[in-house]
Amino acid sequence: MAHPSIRHRPDFVLGLLYLCAGGGFAFAASRYDMGTLDYMGPGYFPFALGILLAGLGLVIVARSVLAGGPIVRLQPWNLRSLAWMVGSVLVFGATLRPLGLVLSLVLLVILASLASREFSWKATLANAAAMVAINVGGFAYGLSLPLPLLPEFVSLAS
Repeated sequence: MAHPSIRHRPDFVLGLLYLCAGGGFAFAASRYDMGTLDYMGPGYFPFALGILLAGLGLVIVARSVLAGGPIVRLQPWNLRSLAWMVGSVLVFGATLRPLGLVLSLVLLVILASLASREFSWKATLANAAAMVAINVGGFAYGLSLPLPLLPEFVSLAS
């Protein structure tokens, strides 16, 4: 009897990551009160999202094994791009309070854009402007989250 082989390795790895992340989130959320569908507790929504993510991972893993066609190998990692992407998120987290949401987002987008070999200042600044508008509108005004929008020294001067 022939055993299934992994036909699409990138999808297989991605599916495993989704499966592990979703399972981890669902497990962590299961320690909170679930409530009911009418009165959801703090664990209900993250648990449901974790289960959905794990289910999506399972489907992706299954497709990578059952798909026909040529075998697709996993490409080597681009460590430069990975460093810029992870670094940009770390810088965002470290600068959110002192610099405010607007400047931290601009910094995040600029640093993350450096991960691409097709970097252009015009596209990066347009992306940063869109991210600032969407996030300030959604989080600061739409959800009324108490995030500093500008650095403290700007707020004190006005």
